Amino acid sequence: MKKIQITAKFKIQKGKLDEFKKGAAAAIALVNENEKGAGALQYDWFFSPDETECVVRETYADSNAVITHLQNVGEILGQVLSISDFSAEIYGPISDEVRNAVAPFNPMHYSFYQGI
Repeated sequence: MKKIQITAKFKIQKGKLDEFKKGAAAAIALVNENEKGAGALQYDWFFSPDETECVVRETYADSNAVITHLQNVGEILGQVLSISDFSAEIYGPISDEVRNAVAPFNPMHYSFYQGI
């Protein structure tokens, strides 16, 4: 398994939904413009029914694509993180560069075992 999957979870601060959605739209636009077809395979945002939580499902071709993504959306991600509580899970083989880049976010990392 070479692909890397990420589940990013945000609990949005009360009264910050509109600001959060603007940040989400900006991040999606950047990914579409700069990463789609070049390593970003999935970048889908989902809201809970009451829109207090958001989950982003991401898939990247490899560690280089993850680094490119972090560089691409870093500024916007910082804005979104300032108005939400964040957690993340990473699935698949990540390079030391990715491990170091995401360390401040304290994500849970899972290594692939087996599947179809």
